[in-house]
Amino acid sequence: MTHRNPLLGQAIEAHGGLNRWNGFEKVEAEIDSGGGFFAFKGVPLAGRRQLTVWLHEQRAVIAPIGGDGPRVLFTPERVAVEQPDGAILAERTNPREAFAGHQMNTPWDPLHLAYFSGEALSTYFKTPFLLAGDGVEVEEVEPWLEGAETWRVLRATFPESVETHSRVQHFYFGEDRLLRRHDYQVDIAGGFGAAQLVSDPIVAGGIRLPSRRRAYARGADGQPILDLLMVSIDVSNVQFS
Repeated sequence: MTHRNPLLGQAIEAHGGLNRWNGFEKVEAEIDSGGGFFAFKGVPLAGRRQLTVWLHEQRAVIAPIGGDGPRVLFTPERVAVEQPDGAILAERTNPREAFAGHQMNTPWDPLHLAYFSGEALSTYFKTPFLLAGDGVEVEEVEPWLEGAETWRVLRATFPESVETHSRVQHFYFGEDRLLRRHDYQVDIAGGFGAAQLVSDPIVAGGIRLPSRRRAYARGADGQPILDLLMVSIDVSNVQFS
């Protein structure tokens, strides 16, 4: 919990505080995603979408703006693609098992994409509050020098019960204790390293979160390889309820 790690406590307060967070059930937002990773996997994305993430369970829904067209449903136990009337176009139980043996160049189907999108967006929209969850171990490690700034870094080890990119991830916080960067391995795609730069914070319901995310392949020196933009996410029209 936050009191065991001062940096995590400060970061959670800077993002709106745990009491306010616990008063909400879900977050809704419009997202515009892109980047070379999806085309590389053979599942290019199309246009802006409406996202709903439940804050205290692992559940997400991604739908076209206005609800006209198929929507994606994510839980750890099942992913599905449904028509607006609930008719199932495709579904998969135990979806993480479908990535066994996958490498960076293994093509995906729409249900692979559904799982990746659900677990990724769920992680992003719950950070840093997710780090105070049951079974998550956090410790502060060596700071990172970014130009004239010093970013303090938390290493988080997630339990098997949390669907996320990798068990061990690193979160970088600026002097204002807002998130600046998020590093992880994409285990379901051969375990390549990513460095996600986050910026342009916005406030919704008293919760502060970044509206711009850019994930790059991460070099051996720990630096993002800016020529290799893997995933971009722009966030707008955020509402907590």
